[in-house]
Amino acid sequence: MVSTAGQPRLLPWTGPEGKPCRLAGDGTGYLSRLADDMESAQLGLAGELLQEAQRVLDGRQWTPGELHLLAVRLTEALTHVHRIAVSRGERLPAPAYEDLDAFDDEDDPSDPLQPTQRI
Repeated sequence: MVSTAGQPRLLPWTGPEGKPCRLAGDGTGYLSRLADDMESAQLGLAGELLQEAQRVLDGRQWTPGELHLLAVRLTEALTHVHRIAVSRGERLPAPAYEDLDAFDDEDDPSDPLQPTQRI
């Protein structure tokens, strides 16, 4: 899928030399669906790994080898999740900055949630 910024989609895998793979298109083709499925699987595995990490750490009885393996697997999962976040972030519509000016006009000094100072 091409982002609103006109950039091709960052795919959830790399090329043979570890370089990023990108896909131009409307997001409805075979490769787009394959990428969606792979992202879904990667996110699901990351969630399962988080549960496993919590179980291991809660037990407070681990070997250095177990912690090393856990760190390796968590790093792999975080790498996948980060790549998915970057890919999806690139496909978000650009913010309409002129719309943000409307929020400045609505400042209410009596609102306790409003900051008292601007930085």
